[in-house]
Amino acid sequence: MTTDGTSDSTSTDARLEAITKQVRALPERPGVYIMRDARGDVIYIGKATRLRARVRSYFGSSRSLEPKVAALVLQVHHLEHVVTRTEAEALHLEATLVKRHQPLFNVRLKDDKHYPYLKVDVQNPWPRVTITRRVENDGARYFGPYASAGSVRKSLDVAKKLFPWRSCTKVITGTDPRPCLDYYIKRCIAPCTAYCTPEEYGEVVRQTVLFLEGRSTEVLEKVEHDMEDAAEALEFERAARLRDQARAIRTVTERQQMASTTPLDADVFALARDGNEACVQAFFVRGTQVADTDSFMLDGTQDETGAAIIEAFLAQFYESATYVPRTVLLSQAPDDEVQLTAVLRERRGGAVEIRIPERGELRGLVQTAEENAAEALRAHRTRWLSDRDKTQQALSMLQDELDLPAPPARIECYDISTIQGTSTVASMVVFKHGQPANSEYRRFRIKTVEGQDDFASMREVLTRRFRRLAAGRRIALAPPKSDDDPSLEAHAEPDDLEAPEPDPGQPEPASPWDEVPGLVIIDGGKGQLGAALDVMRDLGLRDVPVCGLAKREEEIFVQDIDDPIILPRTSEALYLVQRIRDEAHRFAITYHRKVRGTAATKSALDSIPGIGPHRKRALLRKFGSVKAVREATIEDIATTVGFTRRLAETVKRSL
Repeated sequence: MTTDGTSDSTSTDARLEAITKQVRALPERPGVYIMRDARGDVIYIGKATRLRARVRSYFGSSRSLEPKVAALVLQVHHLEHVVTRTEAEALHLEATLVKRHQPLFNVRLKDDKHYPYLKVDVQNPWPRVTITRRVENDGARYFGPYASAGSVRKSLDVAKKLFPWRSCTKVITGTDPRPCLDYYIKRCIAPCTAYCTPEEYGEVVRQTVLFLEGRSTEVLEKVEHDMEDAAEALEFERAARLRDQARAIRTVTERQQMASTTPLDADVFALARDGNEACVQAFFVRGTQVADTDSFMLDGTQDETGAAIIEAFLAQFYESATYVPRTVLLSQAPDDEVQLTAVLRERRGGAVEIRIPERGELRGLVQTAEENAAEALRAHRTRWLSDRDKTQQALSMLQDELDLPAPPARIECYDISTIQGTSTVASMVVFKHGQPANSEYRRFRIKTVEGQDDFASMREVLTRRFRRLAAGRRIALAPPKSDDDPSLEAHAEPDDLEAPEPDPGQPEPASPWDEVPGLVIIDGGKGQLGAALDVMRDLGLRDVPVCGLAKREEEIFVQDIDDPIILPRTSEALYLVQRIRDEAHRFAITYHRKVRGTAATKSALDSIPGIGPHRKRALLRKFGSVKAVREATIEDIATTVGFTRRLAETVKRSL
C-alpha cells in the first residue's frame, strides 16, 4: 500500500497511463527527451531521430528490455522534450545536458564537475599560465580538458620547467629593485625588473602555446636558431641559456612516444571494459609524436554496447574540448558515426575524419591505447581497494545485506576453470579487510572428478580446503588423548599447492587453513551454492557463511532464501564482491592455462617407468617421434645411449 491508501499496482497503472499520454503528445521530429523520477530529478537523457517512436519503445513489453532499461522505466514519472532541427544538433544538445545534469542512467564522464584546463591569458600584457575549470569567452587560450588535477598539474610543471614565464600575480611595472628566486633558477626572465623586453617575453609565451598545442618540434627549431644567432652575436650567456632550454625540450620530446613516421594531427581513443566499469584512454598525436595522454573513467555503462559508450564519451568530451583535430582514431565504431562526424565538423569549423584503423602504424597506435586503457582500469581498481573508508563501507553493507554476524574480515572466493572437462582446476583467493592477501591464495588440481562436473569439482575443492578446519574442531571438542594416539595424525594441506616459506627468526604464523572465513563466495548460482552447502553440512561447519554469485545479473544466492539478493548497482559492496570474483576467475584461468600447456607437451614416454627427461630426449633425438619409437625393434632401442635390453623391452611393452 502507498501512503495515500491506494495499492502499488493502482499507482503504477496511473503512472504508466500518464506517461503514455505524454508519449502520444511527442512529435515525430529529431530532438532530445528528458526522463524525471518522482522527485523531479533527471534520471536519463536521450536523443532521437523521431521522438515519439523512440520514447514509445521504452514502454512496450518489459521482457524485451535490458535490465538497465527495465530499472529505468520503473522510475520514470515525467517526460520532457526539446525539438532540434537535425540529428547532429540533438547529439550535441544531449551531450551538453548530460554533462550538466549527470543523470544516473546515462553513460557519463566520471566525477565530471568541471574538468581542469590550462589557461594562457594572452590578452594580458604579461601573460601567465594557470589552471582553471571553466572555459570563458575572454580572449585567453585554453588547453584541455584534462582527466584530473594531477594530469593538468603535470603538464603545467613540464611547461614551467621549459619556458621561463612568470608565475607571480604582481602588477608588472619594470621598476622592482631585484628579481625573485625564479629568475636565479632560470624559471622566469624577470619582466618585473625590466631584465627582458615585452617582445622577448611575448616570444616565451608564444613558444609555450606552441608546446601546449603539441608542436614541440617547431619550438625546438626556433630555440636552436635563436641559440646560433646569439652565439654569432657573441651573446654567450644568452646562447648558453637557450642551449639548456633546447636540451630540456629535446629530453621531454624524446620521452614522448613515437606515433607514426608521417606527421599526423589526430586524437586516439580506446575503450576498455570490466563488468560495470569502463575507461577510455586518449592519445593526442601532433606531428609524429604522442604529445600527451590521459585516461577517463566512465559511469553508467552497465548493459550498454561498446559503440554506445564510445559515442557518448566522444560527444561529451568534444562538447567541452578546446581543440578538435583533423582525424579521430577509434578502437571501435560509434553507434551513429555520421551524426558524430557532423558534430565534430561543426566544432572544428572544418573537415573531420573518424577512422577505425585495421592495420599498419595507426592500428598499432590504437592497440597501444587499448593496452593503456586496460592498465588504467586495473590501476583504478587498485586505488579503490586501497581506500579503507570505501572497503569498510562495503564490508558493513555485506554484513547487513547477507545477514552476517559481523563484517566479513576474511573473505574466500572459489572458482572452477575447465575446457570440456579437461585439465580442470580451481582457485581460492583471500581478501582480508577488503584487501587481497596474495600469500594465502591457493590453487587446486581436480583429482577425483572425471569429465566436466562443476558441482562435483566444487565439492572436492571445498572438502580439501575445510577438512583440516573441521578436524581441528573435532579434536578441540574431544577428550584429551595420549601423544601416540594415531587418530591425531595431521591432515595435510592440498599436496599440489605451495605455501609461502616462513620468515626465519619470526614466530611461525598460524596456518591459513585454520582460519574461519567470515564469508565464502562461490562463483556460480544455486547449483554451485548447493554443492558448497552440502560440504559444509557434512563437515559440521554450518556456521561458515556461504553465498553464490551469479555472473550475468550479479545476483547473490544464500541458504534458505529462494529469491536472490541484488545489491544496488552503484554500491561499494557490489563493487567489492565483483573485484573478489574477478580475481578468483583470473587466478583460476592463469593456472588452467599453465596446466593445459603442460599437458599439451606430454608424450606417451613420460608414463614409462625408468624413462626420465634425459632418456626421453635420447630416444626422440635418435628416432624423431614417439611413433617411430613404437615401430622400432627392441634391438634398435637397446642401442640408444643410456638404455639396456631390459629397459628397451619395457618401452616396447608400454607403447
